[in-house]
Amino acid sequence: MLSGCLMATFGAAGARCYAQSASPKASDSSATDQSATNDQTAEQGQDLTGDSSSRIADAPVSSANYDNTLGMNFLKNFAADQRAIWTSPARLRLADADWLLPLGIAAGGMLATDTEFSKHLSNSPSRLRFSNNFSNYGLASLAGAAGGLYLWGRITHDDHKRETGFLAAEAALNSLALTYTAKYTFGRERPLQNNYSGSFWQGGDSFPSDHAAVAWSVASVVAHEYPGPLTSLLAYGMATAVSAARVDAKQHFPTDVLIGSALGWFVGQEVYRHHHDPELGGGEWETYAESRDEAPGRWLGSAGSPYVELDSWIYPAIEQLAAMGYIQSDYLGMRPWTRTECAHLVEEAGDRIQGNESVPGVASLLYTNLAKEFSVEGDGSGGENAVSIHLESVYASTTDVDGPPLHDSYHFGQTIINDYGRPYEEGFNTYDGFSGYGIAGRFTIYVRGEYQHAPYAPAYSLGVRELIATVDENPIQPATPFPTVNQFRLLDTYVAASVAGWNLAFGKQSLWWGPEYGGALLFSDNAEPIYMARMSRVAPITLPWIFRYLGPMKSDAFVGKLSGHNFPPRPIMHGEKISFKPTPNVEFGFSRTAIMGGVGRALTPGAFWNSYTIFSKSSIFYNANKNPGKRTGGFDFSYKVPFVRNWLTVYTDSLSDDDPSPLANPPRAGIATGFYMPRLPGLPRLDLRFESVYTDTPVSSTGGHYIYFDSFYHDLYTNKGNILGDWIGRQGSGYQGWSTYHFSSRSNIQFGYRHAQVSKDFIPGGETLNDGSVKANWWLRNDLDISAFVQYEKWRAAVLAPGPQTNWTSSIEVSFQPQGLRLAFRSGREELDAQSTQAPN
Repeated sequence: MLSGCLMATFGAAGARCYAQSASPKASDSSATDQSATNDQTAEQGQDLTGDSSSRIADAPVSSANYDNTLGMNFLKNFAADQRAIWTSPARLRLADADWLLPLGIAAGGMLATDTEFSKHLSNSPSRLRFSNNFSNYGLASLAGAAGGLYLWGRITHDDHKRETGFLAAEAALNSLALTYTAKYTFGRERPLQNNYSGSFWQGGDSFPSDHAAVAWSVASVVAHEYPGPLTSLLAYGMATAVSAARVDAKQHFPTDVLIGSALGWFVGQEVYRHHHDPELGGGEWETYAESRDEAPGRWLGSAGSPYVELDSWIYPAIEQLAAMGYIQSDYLGMRPWTRTECAHLVEEAGDRIQGNESVPGVASLLYTNLAKEFSVEGDGSGGENAVSIHLESVYASTTDVDGPPLHDSYHFGQTIINDYGRPYEEGFNTYDGFSGYGIAGRFTIYVRGEYQHAPYAPAYSLGVRELIATVDENPIQPATPFPTVNQFRLLDTYVAASVAGWNLAFGKQSLWWGPEYGGALLFSDNAEPIYMARMSRVAPITLPWIFRYLGPMKSDAFVGKLSGHNFPPRPIMHGEKISFKPTPNVEFGFSRTAIMGGVGRALTPGAFWNSYTIFSKSSIFYNANKNPGKRTGGFDFSYKVPFVRNWLTVYTDSLSDDDPSPLANPPRAGIATGFYMPRLPGLPRLDLRFESVYTDTPVSSTGGHYIYFDSFYHDLYTNKGNILGDWIGRQGSGYQGWSTYHFSSRSNIQFGYRHAQVSKDFIPGGETLNDGSVKANWWLRNDLDISAFVQYEKWRAAVLAPGPQTNWTSSIEVSFQPQGLRLAFRSGREELDAQSTQAPN
């Protein structure tokens, strides 16, 4: 119930900004003069009406009033504003979810941690007194600035300054009326009452903060009347300081301030858009829907769409087009992408390729096949009312390992990497599976399952088990052999809903957080998908204010469960990533994960709060009820070199286990770097890629007790025994190289080499690994693929075997991918749509 009230409160302040359609009307102008003014303004490209009726046809029409004077007109304006604010929930649109959803989640998270957060603030009387005085004086300074502008404008006959002061005061009064009504409706106790319980409907007046609401309403009006970085910095900076001081003074909880700040900002927007006279100057204040050039009731990403599997041919194809400059809005550091995202990227490539006679043949063929792949998403047939079932793929793979392989990525490395944690041993291995999905409007269900077989292997020797117990700080485990595996296992299997540019998914999912091809440090498909609840941004957005210089942004966040952990059992994991593209050539992202809970540590609101706070102390300083767990920060960066554009992309990925970000202390960070050349000079069908990686940092702890390990979580960063991140594992270094010759858009042959070395500080005597491989993909038809893989590996680990060991790994896979085969249901009519997808190969 309370969450519903919160959302309604947000909607009351914000939905009006999406539902308003105003037409200018000055009380002292004739109809003829006003018409001339409108015509002149239209010629200048200005929009006096805010939200035009062409954008929001079903919105109620109200007249803009530019007569900002005291007296009856002010009372009429105030009454009209209040009526618009309180009735705005009835005009909520789907696009409102784009900001209501993240704000609601943030408010809910803060509400759950208000008590613990406020308890841990300083109780010093002088500190509380200073913060309280600062908030009062800061608010007074904002109010004084508004009043001063009004008086200055009256004295100097400057209508712009007079209007600024007048509208700032009008916004402040509207905010006060709104917040005081909410205060006595919710009746929340203040932090210093009843031992920080923050109970609602107890006669208190804490929620929401009127200081924050007034400060943000005044600041927003001033910042838009005089747009510019300095004005925005001063106005919003003071509003932020006032809001923070109210929390530090223990006059309000963080949720009170968040809600108050949001209400104030939206009220400022309502007043400014409805009463600001554009002829006096000032900036335009677009709503979010206007900035997206879409009506609030319509969103292109509202239809359901599954994610493209990480091992699909689609990602290398899109990356190749992006590296050649035909796609500029891709986010390679944050995958997987939905099919709708991929369709938009392919459409972007088509805009640059079609009609361009200088496009290389490889790029043209890549685009042709990708366009065929996403023809359903591109023709608009998957609308919000469509129901369809798709068979995506049926495949069978056999792998033979001749010689002893490495299959313990947490200690000794892997012979087969980035393979969803599939089991394998020396001898004959196989997996046979299928994938498919169903879409019903905005909802999607995706299933990928397979039968897996791997042969028996003996248990580790006592010496190896003693070593593992030592480096993992665990008791010696019994001599348990690796049994024969015959199992059916679900891989990526989830349900999802698309809501206003966000995709909400629940189930088993894989992530790839990094620009690398061979392995991402923070999250890859090296392990079996984990059970998670995930919220990812599908449509990029541009943040307001000075953050717009960071360019379009995408984000991804999840909370999941890790399996196969024994020390301790049943931990959970959450992660967040945000990526920016300030230019078409640059992409950078910040990420953070936390492994927390498990037997011995509680999952309390305080623990969650501490795990999300980047400036919180090391976990050793918290008790079991508030411990934030093991937190890991990441940073990645990629750059298409301009002077060799279409030829070279360089990138880096990094993670740090102790610092908020690898940028805080690079010498302590694990780092992966690489470059990609989509075509070589004189050899347009041949590409080249090289990557290096190390987790054996110069200043890290020894014995494998730093990256991918924790003194409490001894199975850190694994799922069912396999590393979630990069195959290099703990305290290792290595490099990989690939060169692929493209016979056609999808048929190719790839040559690869891999080298890894594990520190002697971790594995006594150290360990080395070298392997060379050849992989061929050949599409016999547009829906039938045969791939073959051969790898020779030589490894040396004295603790496992006395001398060098070698193995040959060979596999062959047949995959049937019936593009366009779907069973569609529309308007009660059933039809089989098995359109031909014959395309140039």
